[in-house]
Amino acid sequence: MEPYSAGFLSLLPPVLAVILALKTKEVYSSLIFGIMSGALIYSFMSGGDSLIRPIEVSVEILSAKFDLKIAIFCALLGALISVINASGGIREYGNWARKKLQTRRKALFSTMFLGIVIFIDDYFNCLTVGTVMKPVTDAQKISREKLAFIIDSTAAPICIIAPISSWAVAVSSNLTTEASSETPFMIFISCIPWNFYAIFCLCFVLLVIALDFDFGPMRRAEQRHQESLEEQAGREDSHVLQDNGVKAKASGTISDILIPICSLITATALAMLYTGGFWKDGEAFHSAVQAMGASDPSFSLILGALVGLLAAFLKYIPKRISTMDDFMKNAVRGAQNMLPAIIILMLAWTLSGVTRELLEAPKFIGSLISADNGMVAALLPAFAFILSGFLSFAVGTAWGTFGILIPIIISVFEAVFPGNSEYLYIVLSATLAGSVFGDHCSPISDTTILSSAGAGCEHVNHVGTQLPYSIFIAAVSLLGYLMAGFTRSLSASLIFSLAVLLGGLLMIRSRVQRKAQTENAEKA
Repeated sequence: MEPYSAGFLSLLPPVLAVILALKTKEVYSSLIFGIMSGALIYSFMSGGDSLIRPIEVSVEILSAKFDLKIAIFCALLGALISVINASGGIREYGNWARKKLQTRRKALFSTMFLGIVIFIDDYFNCLTVGTVMKPVTDAQKISREKLAFIIDSTAAPICIIAPISSWAVAVSSNLTTEASSETPFMIFISCIPWNFYAIFCLCFVLLVIALDFDFGPMRRAEQRHQESLEEQAGREDSHVLQDNGVKAKASGTISDILIPICSLITATALAMLYTGGFWKDGEAFHSAVQAMGASDPSFSLILGALVGLLAAFLKYIPKRISTMDDFMKNAVRGAQNMLPAIIILMLAWTLSGVTRELLEAPKFIGSLISADNGMVAALLPAFAFILSGFLSFAVGTAWGTFGILIPIIISVFEAVFPGNSEYLYIVLSATLAGSVFGDHCSPISDTTILSSAGAGCEHVNHVGTQLPYSIFIAAVSLLGYLMAGFTRSLSASLIFSLAVLLGGLLMIRSRVQRKAQTENAEKA
């Protein structure tokens, strides 16, 4: 199919999907309406005269964009979670964690720490952290919405500032510029301190946990969760990851969960080195950093999940923790439980393909940049942050966004500010930060969807509760880029922005406390 430049209409499908999802609280139909609206625009504009054409267009895009490897990994991870749960290992781990992590803060800090440690890949981060930490946060009566937020906020934000990650080389591959004599990878390293959104996102999570409060929809979600726990002794789990038909053994050991999960983590890391050519002849990839960046993360995740399942099989079957029949039945049930997340991913990929490739939304966004070569120099970082955030939110991908915008940003920059490599790093960092912001809060982003799945949280609830937090962090980051544009000083920009972040949170916390006191007084 030949693409058609639909101009501002190219942004209508994702905007429609977002509005419908937030309004109806139903993500499947919202994504379908977004896809069909884009297909209708394309069919009408390109001269199609058949009512079947929009459906044909949608199916062709789905076929082209469907990532079978990610779908297989989701199914394998669901199978692994299910067989581990049936062994009683998760229950025993939960009992152990309840004794060691006896407060909400400890549980939340542990979740954040694990999210930071698993910086190799955002997909791997989302699903692994959720699997390991759900028993702990459930024991401390923490809502799944809060868990999903912490998972999502330590996935892409940590990967974009980690030198050894699949993101590092993905970014570096787009950083070819004549404005700097440094290698693309070193340019990426130079951009890390200026990536305000990723840094402030981690700081925000740390402060919210330390100050022990929430606001907006997240606060209401926490209150609903507490009220539901008071009304019933056990909570009916209606989340994405369920254990339908899986009966856990009454007893289990911590090794029943640690051995498969550690095998999964270790095997995935080694598989990324292998697929990145670390052990091949020649010196091209004989560096862990280069190999990680050149790896095939999707296939590596599949290999890691298979090793995790094999480790569980070898642990459970010989010791009669599970029979062969029960093991396979539980594995199939676990894979089936991941079907809702896979369907959402399929629809999100299709909507992204319609928006990006058929209607050429990136081309429309790029024309806005190229047409404004006379923009004020000091506002360039802030403008790059806003533009990349908007595009990333609309198309649901950080990688696609910075892959599109970085070459445009570099060409504009070299034309307006030739030879100013230091300021280029600020502008590039703003572009990367905006890409992560849009990816972080977009309902059609892979990481947002997988964070919901990993936490066992309804996807629309995760999006709705996280959005105000993301916007707050983005507002602080925008102020930081405005300061950076005028001062070109990293220390001044960071100190100013962090002060605003802390001051803003303290003001919101004070307001929340006053509101809570008023509500308690009215109830009394």
